[in-house]
Amino acid sequence: MSNRIQMTTPVVEMDGDEMTRVIWSLIKQHLILPYVDLKTEYFDLGLKNRDQTNDQVTLDSANAALKYGVAVKCATITPNAQRVEEYNLKEMWKSPNGTIRAVMDGTVFRSPIVVKGIEPLISTWKQPIVIARHAYGDIYRNVELPCKAGDKAELVVTSPDGGTRRETVHSFADTAGIIQGVHNTDKSIASFARSCFNYALDVKQTLWFATKDTISKTYDHRFKDIFAEIFAKEYEEKFAVCNIEYFYTLIDDAVARVIRSDGGFIWACKNYDGDVMSDMVATAFGSLGMMSSALVSPGGQYEYEAAHGTVTRHYYKHLKGEETSTNSVATIFAWTGALGKRGELDGNVRLTAFARALENACVKTIEDGVMTGDLYSLSSVANKQKVNTLDFLLAVKERISL
Repeated sequence: MSNRIQMTTPVVEMDGDEMTRVIWSLIKQHLILPYVDLKTEYFDLGLKNRDQTNDQVTLDSANAALKYGVAVKCATITPNAQRVEEYNLKEMWKSPNGTIRAVMDGTVFRSPIVVKGIEPLISTWKQPIVIARHAYGDIYRNVELPCKAGDKAELVVTSPDGGTRRETVHSFADTAGIIQGVHNTDKSIASFARSCFNYALDVKQTLWFATKDTISKTYDHRFKDIFAEIFAKEYEEKFAVCNIEYFYTLIDDAVARVIRSDGGFIWACKNYDGDVMSDMVATAFGSLGMMSSALVSPGGQYEYEAAHGTVTRHYYKHLKGEETSTNSVATIFAWTGALGKRGELDGNVRLTAFARALENACVKTIEDGVMTGDLYSLSSVANKQKVNTLDFLLAVKERISL
């Protein structure tokens, strides 16, 4: 196609694994390259290449995201013992997502992609609910130990001058047990808060934040206090101008409020709460295959990805030459999120308009009744048609209106 949309600044492209890697290539071939003269800084985050580079490629891609400001990431394998054997790995490499989140100091925002015919299981939910998940610390950086009967567990803090503070965790007088130590940092919590406030201003939506400070009077209360301090000093007036709110509530109260709500807000959660609640919201709205995901750093850098895994079962079918019907919507929206943001930051109106047009085409395809197998079982659209992986992408392409 002549007159393709030009880009002035590249997007950082992080390729991935298995079926999503296959879909990644098909999306570029059929839905992007015919319309955009694509500029990317390419990094192969496939498991084999991560192993060959001793995971340096993951660090390099994260630093490139900080440099260029916008990245798009394919789903990747986080290896377990079985994967180490399957791929003959040097070691059990860490989660690429975890590494990238740590380097970018980012917060993960996940939002359901809403289409007609796939109704939320919660009947009152009329608008998407965005989950903002803190991506550092808590049980994901924990220390755990088993304890024998008779053990005494203590929490000890040693000051630079050698002084100590101690608190008894528990005395295991007559039974064995377990202990766990978790931590967070003021710097990370403050970055989390600013990312949430900036995102709320960006999308003009009210922001909720919830912990359990009535029980965790030091740990969770620290989150509450840092959010409150930063909001009062840096964001309260900006929120008022945009006619949006920030408020804090207890996590159990937030759950009750969310279920009764009609949606249309951002719900900020600590790491574990966000991990759980994002899957709950995704399932209630449809599936993880219909969930967009953006990692936003406090410095205003963005990394977009699909919220699901590498679809291993479909990949093994694909390797056998069997037909698959794999949902590519979240991966398409990772690309549109990145291209749309790149266009917005560069003042490239055509690029941003193309990203929105591709999203609209994707939604229209499903609402017209053309969809992959996972959505076919959920959709109430009349005369719906289940199609294979490639045919869905081609159906989307037919509906792109520029």
